[in-house]
Amino acid sequence: MSVPGQPFPTSSTGCIHVFWHEGMLRHDTGRGVFDTGIDPGFLEVLEKHPENSDRVRNIVSILKRGPISPHVSWHTGRPANIPELLSFHSQGYINTLVEADKNGGKEICGGTFLNPGSFDAALLAAGTTLSAMKHILDGHGKLAYALVRPPGHHAQPTQADGYCFFNNAGLAVQLALDSGCRKVTVIDIDVHYGNGTAEGFYRSDKVLTVSLHMNHGSWGPSHPQTGTVDELGEGEGFGYNLNMPLPNGTGDKGYEYAMRELVAPAVQKFEPDVIVLVIGQDSSAFDPNGRQCLTMDGYREIGRIVRSLADRHCGGCLLIVQEGGYQVTYSAYCVHATLEGVLNLPLPLLSDPIAYYPEDEAFAVKVIESIKQYQRNTVPILKED
Repeated sequence: MSVPGQPFPTSSTGCIHVFWHEGMLRHDTGRGVFDTGIDPGFLEVLEKHPENSDRVRNIVSILKRGPISPHVSWHTGRPANIPELLSFHSQGYINTLVEADKNGGKEICGGTFLNPGSFDAALLAAGTTLSAMKHILDGHGKLAYALVRPPGHHAQPTQADGYCFFNNAGLAVQLALDSGCRKVTVIDIDVHYGNGTAEGFYRSDKVLTVSLHMNHGSWGPSHPQTGTVDELGEGEGFGYNLNMPLPNGTGDKGYEYAMRELVAPAVQKFEPDVIVLVIGQDSSAFDPNGRQCLTMDGYREIGRIVRSLADRHCGGCLLIVQEGGYQVTYSAYCVHATLEGVLNLPLPLLSDPIAYYPEDEAFAVKVIESIKQYQRNTVPILKED
């Protein structure tokens, strides 16, 4: 990518640059009852925490050994440094994590465990995402994917939340702004509200944050934001935080409808210089953390739509950042499908092992229409002339 006023570089659109570092696998989230880390004493088998390394191992392997592999160029990530983290996070919060790491780790908030090795993995996730964004900004490629863990979109400037320590996407957005981009759009399709990213740019009109998520509300002191349609931003940022809480079971057709009726018009009005697509496969049909029933076809179509938006509005510059996705096998398949869509491949390369999941989009369409009407009446850039 070039800064405003300069031509975009030409590069192959048949390749996606994947940034990854195996050191992120050393974040051990432990075992227990789901994400609590609790052993009740009466279970023979304790499951791994949902955000475990197996989920990412499968994503790495399907991209290296699956049919999409010829379209992937691999790059080694690196750790972020403290000055880079300070572009989004407060010094006090960073100090809290440093101290916890020195003391052998602790549960930072519900379900979010900083264990030995976790802090270094979090630095790698942040730095690897920054490297992927810089790859685009320096004109080396238009499509980049930060394959990172621990995830980041719940991490707010001053606190951890929802398995997240540093806001990987937020740091990349700030880097783009600091490098000369006028405006950046974030499209978050993780099943949970990207509350940390929203909080970081809640008072800015330079970043349009768009979140399509399950209608889950707040889940406690670490996550005070509700993700409802009326959380629109404050001050100069009013109208630049768009929440789309979707009903459980929205499914492929509902998500496609939301992307076309809600997301695309907002991006068109905003005219960003670069798009950041925040992906989580916990919106899939069989994820233990979500109820949204997306299949590979749905993710593939979302990838196509976002690629089209990037081509139309910002010269094809698109950064993808990994977030959730906790069904160890199907998450990898859905990542593969998302990238197939982003690459505009003419035919699916992988068949869906689930193949079909019944859905009824009628209710989802009604909800999306009500959100659209609310935004048109309330959000300045979306008001009809």
